[in-house]
Amino acid sequence: MSDIKSYVCNNPQRLDLFLASQIGQTRSQIASLIKRECVKVDTKLVARPGVKLKTGQNVEVEFPKAKESEALEIDFDVEILFEDEDVLVINKPSGVTVHPAPSVKEATLVDWLKHKGIRLSTISGEERHGIVHRLDKGTSGTMVVAKNNEAHEFLSLQLQDKSMGRYYIAVINPPLKDDVTTIEQNIGRSSHNRLKMACTNEGKSKYAKTMFNVLALSKDEKLQLIACKLFTGRTHQIRVHLESINRHIVGDHIYAQSPKMDKSERILLHAYMIYFVHPRSKKTLSFKASLDKTMKEYIDKKFDTEQINEVMDTSNILRSFSTSS
Repeated sequence: MSDIKSYVCNNPQRLDLFLASQIGQTRSQIASLIKRECVKVDTKLVARPGVKLKTGQNVEVEFPKAKESEALEIDFDVEILFEDEDVLVINKPSGVTVHPAPSVKEATLVDWLKHKGIRLSTISGEERHGIVHRLDKGTSGTMVVAKNNEAHEFLSLQLQDKSMGRYYIAVINPPLKDDVTTIEQNIGRSSHNRLKMACTNEGKSKYAKTMFNVLALSKDEKLQLIACKLFTGRTHQIRVHLESINRHIVGDHIYAQSPKMDKSERILLHAYMIYFVHPRSKKTLSFKASLDKTMKEYIDKKFDTEQINEVMDTSNILRSFSTSS
């Protein structure tokens, strides 16, 4: 049985803009729902995202039911940090792609979720169902997954109004000059390499803001452990903003790095903490995801362990950003 919801337009505007504001999805995702004949205006199917709505018109959306996809072998497991009937909070492993795509041949996080029999939202379509926000394949750490469409809408809107927050940990080279560095630069697709994003004001670039706080310097003073706070959620945002000031994350093979730079079998970027308002209880929840063995051993080898334990305390990280933002 499909999930059908209705929304009433209070001000004249384009259909895709109206639905994007109501269900917290991108205009391209709205266009996909329209193409799949899932959207009606006053009981009539619409064919174009640019239809102009009038005040009082009723928009009905039929969220597609998730299909059973071909089973893929799951050769990884995922740590569950929290689960109830509405949301699932996980610690995504490095090396796991979040959702299927034509270029992805191995099992993804979405495949793992299906394999576990976890009921998910369908707002973002079959390939991305349940996924409110994503992490790059190599990045590990906290993610929140929606288990129904109501939770998905509620969480997606939090991404837009910034009531959902994420803090990352990274090891970079060379060290930042200042204890606090804030970068506000638009990000768009690189004109030189289609696999990369870049700081640019051209094309469809979007506003992006990241704050970096220094946590510790390595024993040889060549590396730095930093905390990163996202104010926006652009593709590769942390990596792009660091590259704009000639800093790079250890293990990053896409963004420019020195041949002399320390090597790692994975990119040393970890979504350490996440907080959000629960869609049902309306209470603010926060979660921390522990580092995997590879990243922990690297940090323990290069940095003073006692200092690391102190600076990575969650209250210390939150305090450092509250005093500098």
